[in-house]
Amino acid sequence: MSNASGKKLVIACGGTGGHLFPGIAIAEAWRKRGGEVLLLISEKQIDALATEGFDHLQFERMPSIAMPKKTSPEMFGFLSKFTKAFFKCKNLFKKIEADAVLGMGGFTSTAPLVAGKLLGKPTFVHEANAIPGRANLLNSKFAERVLVGFDFCAPRFPGAKTIVTGTPLRPALVQKPTLEEGLEFLGLQPDRKTIMIMGGSQGAVRINELVAKSLPKFVEAGIQVLHITGPQDYEKMTQVFLENRQAGTVADFLNEVQYAYAVADLAIVRAGASSSVELAYYGVPAIMIPYPYAADDHQTANAAIFSAPGAAKMWKQSELSEDTFADRIIELIQDEDNLAKMKRTMEQLARPDSSEDVCDAIEACLS
Repeated sequence: MSNASGKKLVIACGGTGGHLFPGIAIAEAWRKRGGEVLLLISEKQIDALATEGFDHLQFERMPSIAMPKKTSPEMFGFLSKFTKAFFKCKNLFKKIEADAVLGMGGFTSTAPLVAGKLLGKPTFVHEANAIPGRANLLNSKFAERVLVGFDFCAPRFPGAKTIVTGTPLRPALVQKPTLEEGLEFLGLQPDRKTIMIMGGSQGAVRINELVAKSLPKFVEAGIQVLHITGPQDYEKMTQVFLENRQAGTVADFLNEVQYAYAVADLAIVRAGASSSVELAYYGVPAIMIPYPYAADDHQTANAAIFSAPGAAKMWKQSELSEDTFADRIIELIQDEDNLAKMKRTMEQLARPDSSEDVCDAIEACLS
């Protein structure tokens, strides 16, 4: 019998899709082993959107907590919220008799981990990015094991017991749709190459601006676009697509993103950890445009893991121009041999068993 059977795992995974989706994947894997799960999420809109369709899972909302600089006057507000979150977690864990606590990253994981540690529960942190943020460097102090998505990341937790597990895929992505199923679901044409453009769960304003200027050239080249804009620019980009009627499909958010990966000949994305490993699983060649203001420039480090072996191209946002953006993309997508090589390399970087590896690590610490 599995050590997970009957054991209650708390997963703190709120705030971003990069924390939430892998957390849900682990929850599903834990349940299959006979365990019980409570997921702690934030009050953000992205959490509400991303948890739709998971009525069989138990969620508890927690206040979002971001740590300001130590000298900031906002530190007093942070400490107040943190204290409230800590006692809420401590009381909740006692009530449900939690057996272990896993934090998926960010300061929303800190209070649950501290509470779990003080209650004597096994505690774990998962870091999906190549370079950990200051939140997880702090969180690792309260964790028995640090689970990392990339080998590159392990040495960045000095003194911690690290295990390379990869970053789990959300459950809906595991069963890959066919190309035909994806095209039908998204309303795209079967005789045209498809570019998938996605700026992360919140969107990417600069990428959206570049796409808006590039659509006429894509249409002229016979390329269709699936553009997941994020909520901020959705209305503006919808109007642009209406003006370029043969351009493809636009959406603010796509829960069923497996269909997007299934149809994509090329992806244009930021370099978030979750989307990167999802692209690897589906073998989608990518142009990665790291968010230049990400903490510790971790997206550039993520992108380098995929660009170094040739699975992706890394383009700096500061070097992109409306005059050349579309031309460079069209040149790449029309180079069949290079695209096929990128696809094979991307597939070699996939870690499809990450959810099970995370559960194995947690089980090993349970009596």
